[in-house]
Amino acid sequence: MPANLTPQYQRLEEQYRRAHTAQERADLLDEMLATIPKHKGTEKLQADLKTKLKETKAELQSEASAPKRGKTFRFPRQGAGQVVIVGAPNAGKSRILKELTKAEPEVAPYPFTTREPLPGMMPWQDVSVQLIDTPPITDAHFEPYLLNLVRAADAVVLAFDGSSDDAPDQTAEVLKQFASRKTLLSDVTGFDDEDFSIIRVKTLLAVTRGDDPGCEDRLAYFREMAETNFATLKVDLDQPVARESLREAIFQLLGVIRLYTKKPGKPADYSSPFVIKSGGTVEDLAADVHRDLVESLKFAKVWGSSAHDGQSVGRDHVLHDKDLVELHA
Repeated sequence: MPANLTPQYQRLEEQYRRAHTAQERADLLDEMLATIPKHKGTEKLQADLKTKLKETKAELQSEASAPKRGKTFRFPRQGAGQVVIVGAPNAGKSRILKELTKAEPEVAPYPFTTREPLPGMMPWQDVSVQLIDTPPITDAHFEPYLLNLVRAADAVVLAFDGSSDDAPDQTAEVLKQFASRKTLLSDVTGFDDEDFSIIRVKTLLAVTRGDDPGCEDRLAYFREMAETNFATLKVDLDQPVARESLREAIFQLLGVIRLYTKKPGKPADYSSPFVIKSGGTVEDLAADVHRDLVESLKFAKVWGSSAHDGQSVGRDHVLHDKDLVELHA
């Protein structure tokens, strides 16, 4: 029997995946249990939620009594989405951040240059995307805070040095380290269909030094080991055209659309678009504008490719990139 989860529940589930603290997760699990449709098709999911809530409350009690642990990092989401850059030593992670944002990470030919995560804002057309560079990952080195950063992110850029014979094994080890912690770098973002404790994060394999003569052979060897199905982009970061193609690929990785709004009788606001998931509806936009607007929303007028100019539509109308929307409550 299908679960038939409501848009409200799905929004709570996405907020839960993005939560950074145990208290946030506990509060959202309470809301999810109160909101989830109660029928046979959701019995397993309800049981999973109750188990997760019990574990999270135990985690809260443990945190309250335990001594202060190591470093933690929390980066409020900014722009059209949050993308975490991960990889093995010397894979080109910091170079990606440096070339695509105004951040100034240390870039050096020796490993473990990056010791702490560093954010930067990547401009793309009329929006920005938040990129976060992170310390390298090996079989012996995995910063504990990395797991939460990646699980809460909208997407991941996995850096792969196309000029290094070590890159296939090292990059496969990065995937292994995350998988052992129930986090799968994948072609989609969201909870695993079979196990609510496993999170998949949509990933782009960014092959730095992608013009190296042996790059394709190294990629083929990596694919044999890792059996990945996420997108791959070879880039030479010295080339402006390649940098722009990487910018666009990262934005497309987010799977979002830009929407402009206007108040009735007022000019359109094209200065700062709202961003929602591709395939999103008028109701999703209303929830992004203001939580209370979802309840009072009556209809919307839309200008753009999803409707005739000024057409009145209902809350279930699917919007397209760069539509102009006038919400009526």
